[in-house]
Amino acid sequence: MQFISQQRLDDAVLEREFTLGEIPGILWTPGSASTSAPAPLILLSPPPLGMRKAYSRLVGRARHSAANGFATATIELPGSGDRPRLPAAEQAVTNLRRAMEAGEPVSDEIIDALILPLVDKAVPEWQAALDALLSLPEIGGPVGYSGGVIAIGTRLAVVEPRISAAVLFAGSFVPRAMFEEARQVTIPLHVLLQWDDEGNDRQAALDLFDAFGSKEKTLHANMGGHTGVPQFAGDAAAQFFTRHLK
Repeated sequence: MQFISQQRLDDAVLEREFTLGEIPGILWTPGSASTSAPAPLILLSPPPLGMRKAYSRLVGRARHSAANGFATATIELPGSGDRPRLPAAEQAVTNLRRAMEAGEPVSDEIIDALILPLVDKAVPEWQAALDALLSLPEIGGPVGYSGGVIAIGTRLAVVEPRISAAVLFAGSFVPRAMFEEARQVTIPLHVLLQWDDEGNDRQAALDLFDAFGSKEKTLHANMGGHTGVPQFAGDAAAQFFTRHLK
């Protein structure tokens, strides 16, 4: 991990941009992190539109988390931002748009081609980032995950024992293979679902929640579209992390 820039935000949160190999990322730490005990960490997974385009949303969540004593970090997803495109995923996006414009159901083949290669590539990158982040003296465990590509969060919850709790946003397509993986998830989960999410298969999201093997899992469903998550839903997610990570 190499830090390439840093700035102190108005609320004393320290923001540092870094690279992990060719992967760009951002780390936010509370102003007190260097003078007190190491801060628990929340991994913020950006949406596929790119880390830069989602910056205002990510930094808002980071500031809120810092106020509660958490460090947060994000990395650019494969094929997003300035990272090299994934040709198979690009073709899947084209096929997805064609099906939706024609009013046709989105096939399992399209969903698999769109999501599964992303999960296979992104999860090891998140684990490498976690290795680097936990080596910093100002960051300690436990670790939480908060993200929007729910298949990535599902896989991480299965394979990464350092993640103790997760907030998942049910706003993306779910390959059928992920349902079997979901049954292996045991950590506490807080799942956000927008009831009128454009283009999202609500029933698939509900079925995935039902499949999760966690003894503690909460579904927080609200009316509205993809970007209409109400503030109180975010506050509930923050309270969830406070219960499980501090």
